[in-house]
Amino acid sequence: MPTIANMEKVNGIVISGAPAVSDAHTLIATATASASATLSFTLGLDSLYDAYEFRFENMHPQTDSQDFYFQVNAAGQTGFNEVMTTAGFRAYHGEDNSGNVLEYYAAHQANGTANQLIASATGSDADQACSGVLTLYAPSSTTYVKHFLARANAANPNQTSVENHTSGYINTTAAIDEISFKYSAGNIDAGQIKMYGIAKA
Repeated sequence: MPTIANMEKVNGIVISGAPAVSDAHTLIATATASASATLSFTLGLDSLYDAYEFRFENMHPQTDSQDFYFQVNAAGQTGFNEVMTTAGFRAYHGEDNSGNVLEYYAAHQANGTANQLIASATGSDADQACSGVLTLYAPSSTTYVKHFLARANAANPNQTSVENHTSGYINTTAAIDEISFKYSAGNIDAGQIKMYGIAKA
């Protein structure tokens, strides 16, 4: 349940006598795609916040039916190929009322270093894209593995709404300080990703 202060800021509602508490979300950076191979955040992912939220909005692929991925770098590393163990499921439903499926989705990893899918089969029609949220917890910890949760929806080439729920952990105790997003093939024609820090208290 949002606090009064959060509701006041998010919804633009002025509440008389609301406590002087800042909103939990602090916008750190915005990356905007324009025929971009990747969108990456290489600054600002540090110990200032315990959790970071990445909101991706209307990510439109150049090529039809592409999966949307992310990967990370541990501090001092390159290549966006950290080891992950992940799991997830998806639901889909067609505009013609077909489909209606809820299933375990096998595009996940067991101690793998591949890019991790967070939205499946996004269409490239002019009105198609994917949107969602990825939350990365305690990336600066040097004690624990790094957990994440993602929820996304894509407009599929078959005129279908596809919702993905993905979770897992990055299997390293090193701090994570960089993150990158991309499609499985082709550029990100358009879209925006906003990086937020989530207040510790």
